[in-house]
Amino acid sequence: MSDESSSDILEDAKEIYQVDSDDYSDDKKEREVSIVDLDREKTLVRIKELTKTYWEQDGSIEPVTLFLYKAFQEMTVERAVEILRETYKEHFDDVNYPPDDLEYVRILSLGYEEFQGDEETFNLDAKIMAVLIDSHSPYPEVRAVCDPFDDPTIPVETFRVYVLGIVWVAIGSFVNEFFQQRQPHLTISSTAIQLLLYPCGKLWAKVMPDWGFTIRGKRISLNPGPWTNKEQMLSTLMVNIGATTLNLASYVIVMRLEMFFNLKWVTFGFMFVMNLSSLFFGFGLAGIMRRFVIYPVKTVWPTVLPTLALNRALLVPEIRANIHGWTITKYKFFFIVLISSFLYFFVPDYLFKALSFFNWMTWISPKNKNLAIITGSYLGLGFNPIATFDWSVINYSVPLTVPFFSIVNRYCGMLLSAFVIIGLYWKNYKWTAYMPINSANLYDSFGKTYNTSRVSSNLVLDEEAYRNYSPPYISAGNLILNGGLFTLYVFAFTYVVLTEHRLLWKAAKSFWYALRHPRSTTMQDFHDPHTRMMRKYKEVPDWWYLTVLVLSFVFGVVAVTHWPTGTPVWAILVIVLLSIAMLLPSTLVYSVTGYELNVYYFAVIITGYMCKGNGMANMICRLYGNNIDVQGESFISDQKMGHYVKLPPRAVFRAQMVAVFIQCCVTIGVVQFSMTSIDNFCSLTQVDKFTCTFPHQLYSQTIMYGIVGPQRMFFSLYPVLKYCFLIGFVLAIPVFALKIYFPRVLMYAHPILIVNGFSRWGSTYNLTYYTPGIIAGFFFNKYIKTRYIRWWTKYNYVLTSGLSAGVAFGGIIIFLTLQYTGTSLKWWGNEVYSAGVDYAKTATLLDPPEGGFGLKIGEFQ
Repeated sequence: MSDESSSDILEDAKEIYQVDSDDYSDDKKEREVSIVDLDREKTLVRIKELTKTYWEQDGSIEPVTLFLYKAFQEMTVERAVEILRETYKEHFDDVNYPPDDLEYVRILSLGYEEFQGDEETFNLDAKIMAVLIDSHSPYPEVRAVCDPFDDPTIPVETFRVYVLGIVWVAIGSFVNEFFQQRQPHLTISSTAIQLLLYPCGKLWAKVMPDWGFTIRGKRISLNPGPWTNKEQMLSTLMVNIGATTLNLASYVIVMRLEMFFNLKWVTFGFMFVMNLSSLFFGFGLAGIMRRFVIYPVKTVWPTVLPTLALNRALLVPEIRANIHGWTITKYKFFFIVLISSFLYFFVPDYLFKALSFFNWMTWISPKNKNLAIITGSYLGLGFNPIATFDWSVINYSVPLTVPFFSIVNRYCGMLLSAFVIIGLYWKNYKWTAYMPINSANLYDSFGKTYNTSRVSSNLVLDEEAYRNYSPPYISAGNLILNGGLFTLYVFAFTYVVLTEHRLLWKAAKSFWYALRHPRSTTMQDFHDPHTRMMRKYKEVPDWWYLTVLVLSFVFGVVAVTHWPTGTPVWAILVIVLLSIAMLLPSTLVYSVTGYELNVYYFAVIITGYMCKGNGMANMICRLYGNNIDVQGESFISDQKMGHYVKLPPRAVFRAQMVAVFIQCCVTIGVVQFSMTSIDNFCSLTQVDKFTCTFPHQLYSQTIMYGIVGPQRMFFSLYPVLKYCFLIGFVLAIPVFALKIYFPRVLMYAHPILIVNGFSRWGSTYNLTYYTPGIIAGFFFNKYIKTRYIRWWTKYNYVLTSGLSAGVAFGGIIIFLTLQYTGTSLKWWGNEVYSAGVDYAKTATLLDPPEGGFGLKIGEFQ
């Protein structure tokens, strides 16, 4: 300790931390004095300069500082250089690693001989950078929401966690599934869930008695004490799994609803067994994927960071700090944003609906179909620089959460494909000019919606009736969607195998070793700080997850054989194996970029060949491909949250199992309620926007590849589509070579996301949903993050959480109190957006000829 007085040392501490002495209690002052002295000041200030963000955020600042400073004292220069060399070798092409930090790591890894500076500065910076990597995280986003240490004595899996979790799983499942068919979706996100759980947990801790009992030496208490951040996160994971995961609902709508296939045998029993099977299958597979996408440090999972940020804002005390002039706590900031977002949402969603889909260009000439085709928000491609004032639309591409490079890459792909669509449409390629430019529907040779009942019975093709009617034709946007998806599947798989072959081989060996040695831990081959901390807890054996997989498959076999699905079991098995293979590249991309690839569509094509003319088998197999892909990724991302917060893996396993079962039961009731209680449900012009975007896509694709079949689509109607698979494979090789030879130049070019941009069409979603996102992403994830990094780190995730929570609550209140009761506000601002041809979504570039277009009867089979 320095000879200076305690008060002088405290003043130095205050200068380092930039806080007022009034914010410190007496015991906190003593702790500051004990860990900060003048000998440490230079090191601490340098740590603050290098990290830029972390040291002024919340109440964990003091123990984090002490923890990392102790690690700094134990670090040698030789060990630091070794760590930096390994880090640069692993992260040299890592798009999430801050470029300035990565370049400095490279310089330091070369040793003092190559360093442009004095030896003292080199030694200090090398040790500090190595400590951040070896004792915390190389990513400032992760450092902002996680601690570099863990307390395994904090209560986690308590009785109250399960009670509150089950209650909110039921509520959240109902609300989120109900609004799933709205365009755009409104959901109670993880942020809103945390907001609701927090007061419940605090109230429970305050009013419930400490009653309990002991099992095998462990006391189970009704109230084990204060509501902890780990309890908060475990209950959040339960509700997040149960309330935000896609399920069988959209498939049931297509099967049951009269406007689609109108199958009366689809009963509660069938829905329950299929839902149980498909949901738990995705869950079982998520556990197997841990070693690929949870334990590797490069799998950041940017989409889970806002949830972690809010968890800290709610339960970790903050020290008041001046961040670019802002002193408000994250907790207060969240509530201010939430209330503001809630109140404002009434404007675009009820008071002035034209602001939601701001198709102002079409107001100039409402009947001008060419103008609507290019700029329209409903019918057209959405070329509109000011497309919305509605956060639910802006946030469709989650611009404040996913990295800016991800938004740019996918937007570039979408923009490029938009011009391709325009070229095809005005050239009338494959008769697309006789249909709306960007529609998920199928059309007959007269431009009418395809009448499935004329060509099939019980979703099985009547070939004679088909030859006497018409082939199904698709829009230009739908054509690009299909071509983009087929290219994406093969390209993504090939590219990921080429670029991540070392990681895949290492993880595959680890999985094989775990099967042969069931008592081993899957974390043994991973040495990053967070995985090392997780080794304190018992791991979930792989055979637990494998058992869930097997039982899920058995339930599926019961469903498809007991009810008249006409689906062979072997076809489901083939799709399951193929979907598992495709899950790996899609999840790796998702874990780095924050974007889902939705590669389950591959199952549609394969099933179309295996079960020719069988639409029901196509939907059943697609359901498994869908849940393995989408739900598997959802379960995995939540397990990553548990990894960041240091939740015991077995507690996460049990909590997720309970949540999935509750959600399975609740969502079946939601489907029945929606189909029977909402007027004009799933109509494209439904007044409350319950247009069922995905069911319309599912219906069209089931006809195309299930009933009519891919053979006819690829070889008779759209032969160009079959070459997209080959294009994907061939394209991956030179792109991989370019990334190898020009890694720094092409670091932020992500070819999978660019190709993925081509698959964003073929529905009512267009540039209207992405242009606002790239503007918001540039402002917050580029401009603010670059210039005001401390503000961004403290407030950015809290901001997006508050905005989304306000929209969710606002949407629920507006629907239940105004829209559901038929209360409407009629004036120009609520009518102008729907007055032209854009809103009707039926305008075409050319009118169909009198005798119809396309292949004539007798020219197709």
